[in-house]
Amino acid sequence: MERKRKLYEGKAKVVYETEDPKKLILLFKDTASAFDGVKKAEIEEKGVLNNTISCLIFEILEREGVRTHYIGRVSDREMLVWRAERFPVEVVVRNVATGSIVRRLGIREGTEFDPPLVEFFMKSDELHDPPVCEAHIVLLKLAPPEAIPLMRKTALRVNEILSRIFTEKGIRLVDFKLEFGKLPDGSVAVVDEITPDSMRLWDMRTGEKLDKDRFRFDLGDLLEGYREVLRRLSDS
Repeated sequence: MERKRKLYEGKAKVVYETEDPKKLILLFKDTASAFDGVKKAEIEEKGVLNNTISCLIFEILEREGVRTHYIGRVSDREMLVWRAERFPVEVVVRNVATGSIVRRLGIREGTEFDPPLVEFFMKSDELHDPPVCEAHIVLLKLAPPEAIPLMRKTALRVNEILSRIFTEKGIRLVDFKLEFGKLPDGSVAVVDEITPDSMRLWDMRTGEKLDKDRFRFDLGDLLEGYREVLRRLSDS
């Protein structure tokens, strides 16, 4: 499968058409960005690591019966996916309080959520991805009403699977975001990527951050953290 016309270029990926109108190629870039693009850098190998990690995670989810847009890995930094009608909604699952929820609600950093907390955010750079409730999603037609409970249920199922996998590897899954869309067959599936760019991952023994917070807050070499995540995921 070869890349054809470029459809879209975002902060971390480029989306290309293929000879099959139902399939796309995602190319992972080496760009790192934070704070709505205010902080940016080119970090060689980042795209390769994110593509490899995302492919591994999608393969795990597919084996566990979670529907995703993933078809297969094309190259070091490319994956083949089903073309999806993406919903402009981010679904965030939180196991531990950190980041924006601490600032927004005054919850103590490190508070554990039991059960895990699910939040929705509207994807909008202009509005800085504001939090929305299910009624807002319906009102603004961000996703079909019948898809909302499925998105919540699937996000919690993904959390269950990935928490188990990462715990086995000595990593704490603190939080993560998912995106959803409608595939050519009409099913609602997890789309986009699942990488240390979109997760918070802490070493369970040392508390070291292995995710994009290393770049956000200058906590160490980004690639070192991502390589460690890949090493543990690949270690059978």
